[in-house]
Amino acid sequence: MANKSQQAEAQQLYPQPIKVDLLTAQTETIQKPRWGNLLLLVSLATTFGGAVSTGYCIGVINAPSKLMKVWCNQTLHDNYGSNFSESGLDLLWSCVVSVFLVGGAIGSLGGAGAANKFGRKGCFLICGGLFTVGAVFFFFCRAANSVEMLIIGRFIVGLASGLVTATLPMYLSEVAPMALRGTLGVFCAVGVTGGVVVGQVFSLADVFGTADLWHYALSAYMGLILVCYLPSYMFPESPKFLYIVKGNRAAAKRELQRLRGKDSEELIAQEIAEMEAEANAKVQTSSFCDVLRDSRLTLPLIIVCCFHGGQQLSGINAIFYYSVSIFEKAGLSTINAQWANLGAGCLNLCISLLGPWLMATCNRRTLMMFSCALCSVFLFIIAFVLNYIDFVSWFAYACIFCIMGYIFFYQFGLGPIPYFIGSELFEVAPRSVAMSMGSLSSWTCNFIIGISFPSLQNAWGAFVFLPFSITCVLLCLLTKFYLPETRGRDPSEVAPLVSKGFRSKVK
Repeated sequence: MANKSQQAEAQQLYPQPIKVDLLTAQTETIQKPRWGNLLLLVSLATTFGGAVSTGYCIGVINAPSKLMKVWCNQTLHDNYGSNFSESGLDLLWSCVVSVFLVGGAIGSLGGAGAANKFGRKGCFLICGGLFTVGAVFFFFCRAANSVEMLIIGRFIVGLASGLVTATLPMYLSEVAPMALRGTLGVFCAVGVTGGVVVGQVFSLADVFGTADLWHYALSAYMGLILVCYLPSYMFPESPKFLYIVKGNRAAAKRELQRLRGKDSEELIAQEIAEMEAEANAKVQTSSFCDVLRDSRLTLPLIIVCCFHGGQQLSGINAIFYYSVSIFEKAGLSTINAQWANLGAGCLNLCISLLGPWLMATCNRRTLMMFSCALCSVFLFIIAFVLNYIDFVSWFAYACIFCIMGYIFFYQFGLGPIPYFIGSELFEVAPRSVAMSMGSLSSWTCNFIIGISFPSLQNAWGAFVFLPFSITCVLLCLLTKFYLPETRGRDPSEVAPLVSKGFRSKVK
C-alpha cells in the first residue's frame, strides 16, 4: 500500500507522459535502430574534435614541464629582469597548470546558458573556435617570448574543455536513438581518456618534448580540429533541443529524418510522440535558479554532482601523478618509469574502449557499484603497501599490480558513467543546467586535487589514498540507495522515481 501511495504521489508531482503506455507495444515491434552514416559521422567527429582535444590539453603539459619552466624563467628575466627562486618558479608553473582548470570550471558554468541559447551544435562550434585561438597562442608564445600568451592560451583551452564536458555528452545523447543512447554517452569519456594518451605521446622527448619543439606539442591538436570541424556544416542540431526548447517542430522532424533515414517513419513517429509528451509536461524548469529551487530535481542534481566530483576525488589523477615514483621504486629507471606510466595510460584507454559495449549490455547501477567497490579495495591496498614499501621487497611490484587493477576497474563505471548520467536522469528542459553543474563539480574537484595533493602527500604519506578509498565507498552507497536504473528507459520514466528527494525508494 505504501508503495502504491508513493507512486501515486510521484505521479502527481511529476506526471508520467502518456506515450509510455500508448507506445509500449509499438516499441517492441520497432527494429533496433541502425548506425546511420550521419550519426556515425557526428559521433566520431565531435568525439575526436572535442573530447580528444580536451584530453590532449590535459596530458600534453606534464612531460615537457621542466623545459617549459626553464623557458618561463629565462623569458621573464629577459622581459622584466626578474629572477625567480625555485619556490617562486614552482608557484608560477602551478598557475600555468591550474589556469586550465579555472577555465574549465568557468566553461562548465556557462555551458547551461550556451546550450539553450546557441544550441548543442552551436556549443560544439564555439568550442572549436576557442581551441583554435588557444592553439594560436601556444604556437606563437615562444616566438613572441611571452609567458602571458602561454597562460592566456591555457585559460582559453580550459574554457573550451569545460564547455565540451558540459555539452558534448548531452548533444550525443539527444541525437542518438534510445537503443544507442548509453553507447554514445561514453564517447566523451573515451575521447578524453584517449586524448590524454595522445598528449603524453606527442610530448615525449622523442617526438615534440624538447626545448625547441614543446610549443609544437602544445598546439599539435590543431590537426584534429581542422579535420573534425570541416564537415561540421553537415551536423544536425539536436532534435530535442529544436522541439522542446525552441518549439520548432518542423525543424526537429527534418533533423530526425536526416539522422534515422526517411524509411524509418515508425521510429521517427515514436520519438516525436515522446518529445511531444515531454514538451507538454507540467515541469519545464530550465534556468539555474528554477532547477536549484525545484525540490523534485534536488536528488538527481546531487547524484550528478557527486558522480562528477567523486570521479575526480576517487584518486585517478593522483594515481597517475604518483605512478612514476612507484615504478622507480620497483627498480625502473626514470625514463623507463615514464614509459611505464604511459603504459598505464594506454591500459586506461584500452579498457575505456569497452565502455560502449558495457553500457549497451550492462545496467548502470551494477557497473557503478562494482567499479566503486573494487576501486575502493585497490586504493586501500595501495595505501597499506606504500606505507611499508621500504620494508618488504615485493611490495613495490604489488603496488604496481594494484595501480593497474585500480585503472582497470575504474573504467567499468567510475570513468564513463558520470559523463552521461545527467542525460538519463533529467528531461530536456533542466538537462543543460544539470550537465553544467556536474561538469563544474568535476573541474572544481580536479582543481582541489591538483592544489592540495602534494601538500597532503607530504603530511600524510601513503595514507593520502585513504580519503580516495572512502570516496569510492560513499559513491557505491549513493548508487545502491538512490540511483534508479536508467538503461533502456526514457528520462520521463526515471524522473518520478527520484522526485521525492532522499525519501525516494529506488530499487
